[in-house]
Amino acid sequence: MKKLKLNKSNNSYPWYKFYKDVPEHIEYPKGSMVDVIVQTAFKYPDNIALVYYNNKITYRELADKIIECAKALKGLGIKKGDIVSICMPNTPTAIYMFYAVNMVGAIANMIHPLSSEKEIEFYLNKTESKAILTIDVDYKKIMNVINNTHVTKIIVSSAGDDLKGLKKLMYNIFKTDLTKAIKKIKQVFLKAFKNREVISYKRFIKRGHLYYEDYGAEVSSSDTAAILYSGGTSGTPKGIMLSNYNFNVLAVGANLMCELSKEGDSVLSIMPIFHGFGLGVCIHAPLRVGMTCFLVPTFKASKLIKLIRESKPNFFVGVPTLFEALYNSSGIKPGDFSSINCIVSGGDTMDEENYKKYNDMFKKYGSTAKIRVGYGLTEATAATCLSPTEMHKPGSIGVPFPDNIYKIVKIGTTKEVKPMEDGEICICGPTVMQGYLNEPEETAETLKKHNDGKVWLHTGDIGCMDNDGFVYFKSRLKRIIISSGYNIYPSYIETVINKHEYVSSSTVIGVPDQYRGEIAKAFIVLKKEVKLTDEVEEEIKEYCERHIAKYSMPRIFEFRRELPKTLVGKVAYTVLEKEEKIKDKVKKDDN
Repeated sequence: MKKLKLNKSNNSYPWYKFYKDVPEHIEYPKGSMVDVIVQTAFKYPDNIALVYYNNKITYRELADKIIECAKALKGLGIKKGDIVSICMPNTPTAIYMFYAVNMVGAIANMIHPLSSEKEIEFYLNKTESKAILTIDVDYKKIMNVINNTHVTKIIVSSAGDDLKGLKKLMYNIFKTDLTKAIKKIKQVFLKAFKNREVISYKRFIKRGHLYYEDYGAEVSSSDTAAILYSGGTSGTPKGIMLSNYNFNVLAVGANLMCELSKEGDSVLSIMPIFHGFGLGVCIHAPLRVGMTCFLVPTFKASKLIKLIRESKPNFFVGVPTLFEALYNSSGIKPGDFSSINCIVSGGDTMDEENYKKYNDMFKKYGSTAKIRVGYGLTEATAATCLSPTEMHKPGSIGVPFPDNIYKIVKIGTTKEVKPMEDGEICICGPTVMQGYLNEPEETAETLKKHNDGKVWLHTGDIGCMDNDGFVYFKSRLKRIIISSGYNIYPSYIETVINKHEYVSSSTVIGVPDQYRGEIAKAFIVLKKEVKLTDEVEEEIKEYCERHIAKYSMPRIFEFRRELPKTLVGKVAYTVLEKEEKIKDKVKKDDN
């Protein structure tokens, strides 16, 4: 392939300055996501693809499991274009289902398992999902809302499905009471919902063994592969439609940018699969080249350290909150991180103080790698920018991925600004989403055609770009809180709180938190006739727990007689933000 030459016409692709042997244009896979995985399985059948609590799954087994699952889906009546929801943590079963859905030509609707009942109901109805895969511990939440949806098939998995030997035995003993409870729920469930079927994942797969017709569908690279969620410009959850091409391009770009990623390497897949970062960068990209993914379904610092010590992964992909938890842990021993030769941080900003602190930690315990700061958003399939190896610029989020173009425009316009001048970050490239599901106006607000004839993704983030092509993130245009790498949308939480019969008005802001970066704080004004009591406060909190995902829940509630207002009568949330910053500064000064 033709090598990229240094010339002004290619300044839109600054990565060429920092990566060796990079072609001018990359040829990306034309087929489906699962096509890529099957090809890898043919190439490296005996390589280990997934490891889950010491249960090792080869690429040959991975391909077989996907095909088994695809047959079972066809046996349930799932066809091309149908939507199947996956509400699961990082388990092999969830991976099998994701690629099997792709194999039959359906679309995977990825739902956070910690979502509230009402949020799950919203996601199922938004997509008109035909079926859902969930894990047994979340079964009750699904049961409570399923009658309000189009779902007719509920497949229930157990963490024990993916275990072997003694671990499987111990898990089954441990969950005996849970199993009995679920059986009782099923009995009630089946009586109440006669037109819906509940089936265990094991039984689901056994049925698939009786399906003898064609199970694969003709899937093109432009077909929608998955729906992930974001707040869009309004804060109300939006279904982001991502194609097979989006994910395959991301995988190629991520493998190229992480120069060391190759067959036989391994990665800690701790970022959740319902998030583009976890699904695209930590699962699809490594599986594309024959790497091993160590699946981590839940996070606990001590267990993660033990896993790193025993499994010796090469790649560590995480968010600042995860690094902070490791930093505060006392269980790390000399040499524990010696296998790690690439560390990527995304999902949230990292200041220079923490950047140095975390690098010192990794170095202290054996790693020679330095953290590479990245940037992305689900609307661009999660990752579009990354710091080059050994080339960190303070405050920078790196340089764009191959074939991605960044432009900084004057806020509210499509006019490009000068280098180092702040404006809205816009992205054009093959990882940009197809659009928001059934949201044409919201899509038009986000994807805009500029005078150059290209369609640009307006990120809602403010930043700048220097003369070397390094991008700098400054702040957010949209009201958004990033807590432990998760996006929290204040306007959505306010909408939920304001529906409570006791509440007159509310506003939600992000306040500093040493561990999570930010947490949500809710300011609430009660109706005049309602007196604030412990019972009233508790009822509002319980109401929020039922309707708001656990990761989005306000950690602090403050009740006021009134909230500050702007000249036009809107709640002046910026005044509250300033108040909290002053409180935080005073607190730090006192310490």
